[in-house]
Amino acid sequence: MKYLHTMVRVSDLNASLDFYCKQLGLTELRRYDNEKGRFTLVYLAAPGDEEAQVELTHNWDPEDYGEGRNFGHLAYRVDDIYALCDKLMEAGVTINRPPRDGHMAFVRSPDNISIELLQKGDALPPKEPWASMPNTGHW
Repeated sequence: MKYLHTMVRVSDLNASLDFYCKQLGLTELRRYDNEKGRFTLVYLAAPGDEEAQVELTHNWDPEDYGEGRNFGHLAYRVDDIYALCDKLMEAGVTINRPPRDGHMAFVRSPDNISIELLQKGDALPPKEPWASMPNTGHW
């Protein structure tokens, strides 16, 4: 058995690609448009780790997906959690659970998919503004 990918439905493909690729740093591996089925599939992965993929499924006809908390979250190990959280905040992304411990943070995609960010290696020393930043919403 081999893990292939996790699929998440997205309502706005462009906003999702901006978040996952431009802000979070994932790379688009391939794309499949199905006119008959009226959907697009886009496969993403972290640079250098094409084995763990996320499939964004965009159904062309509008749907309200709600917030399926039974899904849980996607998790990514990052080189510098503070730098990435800074970049995300500058892009207008809410840091729902700030990296107060220098190890873990949570954000949400434009479709409310919870994303866990984990510091590579040992936790970074606590620093501001993260150490005293409160949680926002839920993850």
